[in-house]
Amino acid sequence: MRKYWYRRILIMVLVFVAATGGSWYLIHGYEEQFDREVSAKPAEGTMVIPGGMPVGIYLETEGVMVLGTGAVEGLDGNPEEPARNLVRAGDYILELDGRKVRDKKELIREVEALRDENVVLTLQRGGETIDVRTRAVLCGPEEYKLGIWVRDNAQGLGTVTFLNGDSRFGALGHGIHDMDTGKLLAISRGTLYSTSIKDIQKGADGTPGGMEGIIIYNNYNVLGTIEQNTEEGIYGEIGRIDTLFSDQVPVETAAKEEIREGAATIRCAVEGEVKEYDIEITKIDTHAKEANKGLEIRVTDQDLLSVTGGIVQGMSGSPILQDGKLVGAVTHVFVSDPARGYGIFIENMLKNVE
Repeated sequence: MRKYWYRRILIMVLVFVAATGGSWYLIHGYEEQFDREVSAKPAEGTMVIPGGMPVGIYLETEGVMVLGTGAVEGLDGNPEEPARNLVRAGDYILELDGRKVRDKKELIREVEALRDENVVLTLQRGGETIDVRTRAVLCGPEEYKLGIWVRDNAQGLGTVTFLNGDSRFGALGHGIHDMDTGKLLAISRGTLYSTSIKDIQKGADGTPGGMEGIIIYNNYNVLGTIEQNTEEGIYGEIGRIDTLFSDQVPVETAAKEEIREGAATIRCAVEGEVKEYDIEITKIDTHAKEANKGLEIRVTDQDLLSVTGGIVQGMSGSPILQDGKLVGAVTHVFVSDPARGYGIFIENMLKNVE
């Protein structure tokens, strides 16, 4: 009898272990499968704080950007253009005779220090770095010139689109291009500054309007740093969140498949404080050739139309919301009709802060 009970107890223990162990294995297996399925899905429903606030933007280029070449007058009075066909608009000068050049002041110092006309410029052209041999023109006693027009920074006004949980921001929804060459600026660093709107130039048919702001470039007004300038906007980190975001209520973001044609709103501060204004999404192009022109919108809010005439320069980055979700940002205005414009899908911006 005793052996019989031992045998029954042993069988019960084995059944219990098998049952509980099997259950753990089954649950664990489903958890792994669930994790795989979740990780395979696109990021939807990300929580962010929507923006709408104007900011001052200051960018410094990676090296010194070439705008073009020109003739300079030599000692003999004849014009010379030694860099023509060697240096191109859109190139970045990184070094002069092996010495690093970070900005225009350093380039000027290096040129002033020249004692020989033979010069080697290290350039970034497209995705490659090349050395170009050119000649400096002697224009006076120990005074040389290269005959190259350059720029090393860009400044402007734009609108913040969102802030995520890691203090990363997205703004503008389109890249910052050089006004002369039309090329996307390759930046080394940048800074966001607080600003206040001074005036609004109302848009009209054929004439885009604009926001005029007061920006004081000092440490007290610094809001954060800019780390990326892409075709989908500028991105970086906000250091003074409470200064910029008075309203910190997060909203979900929407995948482009969730967006529908019809009523929506935009957030902007053209009247001195962030407000929501009515718009209509008139077209959704999920295969747009330009990443920042996937949405077409039309301003329907009479208050906004009376103040700005529609979409004006400086409103780029204004968040677009629909059904309580952040779906995109304003990027461009139709010059022929300032009440209409383009927008970018928010998912195209979010990929730059992942």
